[in-house]
Amino acid sequence: MSFKLRQLERETRDKSPVPVKRYRLDEKEKEKSDDSSDDSNYEPYILLKERKKEKLVKLGRLGTILQEKEKFKVKSSSEGDSDELDDDFGRKYNVSLLDQHDELKKNAEARKESALEKQLKEEEKILESVAEKRALMGVAELAKGIQYEDPIKTGWRPPRYILALSEKRHQRVRRKYRILVEGDNIIPPIKTFKEMKFPKCILHGLKKKGITKPTPIQMQGLPAVLSGRDMIGIAFTGSGKTLVFVLPIVMFAMEQEKCLPFTQEEGPYGLIICPSRELAKQTYEILRYFGQCFSNAGYPDLRCCLCIGGVSVRDQLDVIKRGVHIMVATPGRLMDMLDKKNVTLDVCRYLCLDEADRMIGIDFEEDIRTIFSYFKGQRQTLLFSATMPKKIQNFARSALVKPVTVNVGRAGAASADVIQEVEYVKQEAKIVHLLDTLTKTPPPVLIFAEKKQDVDAIHEYLLLKNVEAVAIHGGKDQEERSRAVDAFRQGEKDVLVATDVASKGLDFDNIQHVINYDMPKDVENYVHRIGRTGRSGKTGIATTFINKACDESVLLDMKHLLIEAKQKVPPFLAALQSENEKYFDLGEERGCSYCGGLGHRIKDCPKLEAVQNKQASNIGRRDYLANNSADW
Repeated sequence: MSFKLRQLERETRDKSPVPVKRYRLDEKEKEKSDDSSDDSNYEPYILLKERKKEKLVKLGRLGTILQEKEKFKVKSSSEGDSDELDDDFGRKYNVSLLDQHDELKKNAEARKESALEKQLKEEEKILESVAEKRALMGVAELAKGIQYEDPIKTGWRPPRYILALSEKRHQRVRRKYRILVEGDNIIPPIKTFKEMKFPKCILHGLKKKGITKPTPIQMQGLPAVLSGRDMIGIAFTGSGKTLVFVLPIVMFAMEQEKCLPFTQEEGPYGLIICPSRELAKQTYEILRYFGQCFSNAGYPDLRCCLCIGGVSVRDQLDVIKRGVHIMVATPGRLMDMLDKKNVTLDVCRYLCLDEADRMIGIDFEEDIRTIFSYFKGQRQTLLFSATMPKKIQNFARSALVKPVTVNVGRAGAASADVIQEVEYVKQEAKIVHLLDTLTKTPPPVLIFAEKKQDVDAIHEYLLLKNVEAVAIHGGKDQEERSRAVDAFRQGEKDVLVATDVASKGLDFDNIQHVINYDMPKDVENYVHRIGRTGRSGKTGIATTFINKACDESVLLDMKHLLIEAKQKVPPFLAALQSENEKYFDLGEERGCSYCGGLGHRIKDCPKLEAVQNKQASNIGRRDYLANNSADW
C-alpha cells in the first residue's frame, strides 16, 4: 500500500509545474536592462596606444612630444634618415645604442652649456652692480667735461728698421715671449736696450747691475712708455716692472732739464706713488742710481725727492724748494703736502701708480681721486702690478687715454721659478716647527705673518734661539723699519720677519726661502709674498703653514694656483672641492672676475663680501654721525 501511495505522489509531482522564484525590479533598472540589450550602443575596444595618448593629453605632455617629433622629422628628412622613426613617441630603430648614447651625451652637454651661460650672465650683473660708476679722474676735469683724445707726444721714435719690419714678425716675438697686448696703434717690441736708444751711461749702469737684455715686460713696455702712451703693465713678481717706469721718467726729466733748467720751487715733472714706505724708498734709491749715472757722464744733476710718513717734512721741503724733477711718495704724506700747498702739480706730466691694484682699491681710491684733481693738464698715466683683476683694469681705464695693456702671463699667477710647498701645521705647533723649516735653505730668509703681535712673538722667539733676525710692521716707527730693512739687505741679519708691508714690490738680493707663518686672507697677498724669492730667473722656495683655521675659499684659490704652476698639491688640499669646478675648469672663464681667485666665482667672493660689509658699516656710521650732528 505504501508502495502505491509513493508511486502516486511521484506521478502527481511530475505532472505539476516547477515553481519559479521571481523578483520585482525597479523601473529604472528595467529601463537600463532594456537599453543594454541594444547592441548598437556598445562602446568599442580602445587600443592601448590610444589610451596612452589620452593619458598624456591629460598630463599636458602630448603637445611637447608632438613638437619634438615634428622637429626630428624635419631634421631626419633633411639628412635622409626619415625611416628611423618608430612610433609617435620619437623612438628610433636601426640606430645603435652607442649612437643613441652619443646623442644623449651631446644633449646633456648642451644643457650644461646653457646653465654655464646663465651663470655667466648672473655674474656679469653682479660685476656691473659692484663696478665703480664714477671715473677715476679729477673733480675739476669731470665738472668741466674735459676729455683728452690723444696721448702725450714725445720726441722718442723706434728705429726705422724696426718700424719697417712686418706685423707678423712682431706677433711672432710676442708669442715667443708670451706677451699679450691690447690697444690701438701698438708700438712694436724691441729686444735690446741699445735699440731703445738709451744713452751709453744708462747702458753702462744697467750692465753694472747685471742687466744685459730686457725682460718680456720691458721689451713691450719700455717702447710704449717712451712713445708717450698710457699703459697698464701686468707681469709676475720679479719680472722687472720697476725699470719700465723708472728709465723713461729719468729720460724725460733729463730732456726737460736740458731744454729749460728747473728753477726754485718748480716741479715735480714726474710723480711715482707707492702704497708702502719701504717700496717708495726702494724706488727712490733706483732713481738716484740712474741719476748718478747721468751726473758721472757730465749731464745735469737730477733732483729726486722722497715724500713718506715717519720722516721729517723739513728735509723734504728743502729739496722741493730747490726745484725737483721726480718725486716718489706715499698717498698720505703727498695728500698732506698738496693740501698745505707745499707741493704743486702744475708742471707734472708723468704719473705712475706702482702696485696699482692696491692703490685704486678700497684703501686709497679716494686719496688717488683727490690727487688727480691737483693736476693742471694732461699727464701720461702708468699702472703696474702683478695682480690686477678685470674689475680694477676696467675701472682704471677711465683715467687713461687710449691705453695699451701689456700682460705677461695671467694676471695674479705665481712665478714659475718659485717651488711652492704647503704643510699642515697645528696652530700651537707653528712656532716650534718654524725652526725646522728654517733649516731647509741657507739665509737670507723672509717670514711673513698676518698680525703684528705674531711678528713680535716670532722675532722674540728667534732671538732666544740665537737666530740673527729683525722685524718690521706698521706699528714700528720709520727709523726702526728703515734700519731693519737696511741690515737685512746688506746681509748683516739672516731673517726678516714682517707683515704684508714687505710683501709688495720689495726687491732683496738672493732670497733663498719665504715662509708664510700663516695663510693671508686673500690669494693676492700670497702671490706677492712668495714673489720675494725666485726673482730675475733665479729659483726659490716658498713654504706655507695651513690648518683648519684657514678660510676654505682661500685654500681653494691656493689649490688652483698650485695646479696652474704645476706644483705638487698635498692630499688635504686636493680633497677640497668647489661646486663650480666641473663647470669652470678650463678657458678664460675660470676664477673670480672681482679678485682673480681661481677657486671660487664672484658669487662666493669673500673679498667682495668684505668690501660690501665695510661699505655698509661706513654708511651706517655716517648716518649715525649725521643724525647726532643734527641733534646738536
